[in-house]
Amino acid sequence: QVQLVETGGGLVQAGGSLTLSCAASGRSFSVYNMGWFRQAPGMERQFVASISWSAGSTQYVDSVKGRFTISKDNAKNTLYLQMNSLKPEDTAVYYCAAGMVNYDYWGQGTQVTVSS
Repeated sequence: QVQLVETGGGLVQAGGSLTLSCAASGRSFSVYNMGWFRQAPGMERQFVASISWSAGSTQYVDSVKGRFTISKDNAKNTLYLQMNSLKPEDTAVYYCAAGMVNYDYWGQGTQVTVSS
């Protein structure tokens, strides 16, 4: 079992940067694969990025490749999403998720708004 809390959302202008954090509590953070998802108004929740439990593998949706970086700090039980060169279309509620096979645990989300 793990509980996830996202922080770091806010308002940023296009081209700017923002870093999201996801603090985890409960079972040892290091055993989980972790991911970031986002949901814009009227749209389905979309995969953004993931990192394997060993941190040996990462993946990104094509639209954020080269701009976003997912990372984690096991000592702090925290997952991060560094977002650079933000675009208005990145505006969404961002969620972190965790799981060993599937994403079983989800945070409540943090709003990211990118102005044009």
